Amino acid sequence: MSKHLKIVEIEEVLNILEKDYPDAKAELNFSTPYELLIATILSAQCTDVQVNKTTAVLFKKYNTPEKMVTLSTDELGKLIKSCGFYKTKSANILSTSRILIENYNSKVPNTMEKLTELPGVGRKTANVVLSNAFNIPSIAVDTHVFRVSNRIGIANADNVEKTEKQLRRRIKKDRWSKSHHILIFHGRRVCKARNPSCEICNVRDYCLYYNKK
Repeated sequence: MSKHLKIVEIEEVLNILEKDYPDAKAELNFSTPYELLIATILSAQCTDVQVNKTTAVLFKKYNTPEKMVTLSTDELGKLIKSCGFYKTKSANILSTSRILIENYNSKVPNTMEKLTELPGVGRKTANVVLSNAFNIPSIAVDTHVFRVSNRIGIANADNVEKTEKQLRRRIKKDRWSKSHHILIFHGRRVCKARNPSCEICNVRDYCLYYNKK
């Protein structure tokens, strides 16, 4: 059996998923690139629902780099505690905010290279920001995208970096950002980690995982 789907089959899978999730989009709430950057840093190992609850309070007072750096690490830590790993996230958010003020006139940069130099910002976070804040075609590989794309056979990789490279090769560039969202929606609603609902999945005829079972 093939280790991954043919390009034409991947196109078909994406067409079906786009019909299934016409409203698929970022589920983090934000109104500026800076808010999205901070929300995405907070979302590591945390649900978007919890991040949105936290930022609803946080961004009322601290929604710019200048306002954020008026907080100490401990003060910010208390405000974001419910998102987990709050000590690390607090330190990263404050360091990143200072760098934005000093080096970027308080604006969030819009390249992968500059974003990933910021504390707490890896490729996934950078891709989310590039795609959703700047409309630059990007495919962020989070836990859902990794699981779903490798299960179905869009990718065949054992880590997120390889998965991202394969998805960038096998999916047309103008579909990258949308594909990211529909794969996440599918992972949350149908192709769940423990008990995927294969019986209601509209792409199961293509899915390598399902057909192997």
